[in-house]
Amino acid sequence: MFKDLEERMSKTIEALRHELATIRTGRANAALLDQVRVPYYGSDVPVSQVGSISVPEPRMLMISPWEKSVLDDLEKAIMTADIGVTPSNDGEVIRLILPELTEDRRKEFVKQARSMSEKSKVSIRNLRRDANDDVKKQVKDDGLPEDESKRLQDEIQKITDKFIAEIDAVVEKKEQDILTV
Repeated sequence: MFKDLEERMSKTIEALRHELATIRTGRANAALLDQVRVPYYGSDVPVSQVGSISVPEPRMLMISPWEKSVLDDLEKAIMTADIGVTPSNDGEVIRLILPELTEDRRKEFVKQARSMSEKSKVSIRNLRRDANDDVKKQVKDDGLPEDESKRLQDEIQKITDKFIAEIDAVVEKKEQDILTV
């Protein structure tokens, strides 16, 4: 029972990490383009499937498409994705130069990160509630002793506290990345 609970809570934290990767920091990160979809042979695909993404400089992303014919569609997709960067197309590659973040923008990103962390904490607490409900159901249906039920619920709470602390650590690190000039 605890293995399943820990596995589901771990997936929540992985989802948070993936979501946080899309928030801009002062440095270029290829995950910034994860949300961008490019029309390619009749379907919308992620940027990573139409070319290679590199970080030649700390504040620059460079996309080298595998086919030159996709350059214009790629450029349009980046413009419409509203990631706060204007692409420059030189006919071979697309460069995205990330502007320096203002103090206000950094604070907005920190708020966004905290909001994401709160959603993840709610998910963790919902998993805790479901696990506690399962224990209570075992008491009712299977005749599980009360003291064993209490011990299981305490263990569930310890696991929950561990994952909440991990969420706080992940978000704290992201906040430091965002606020570092």
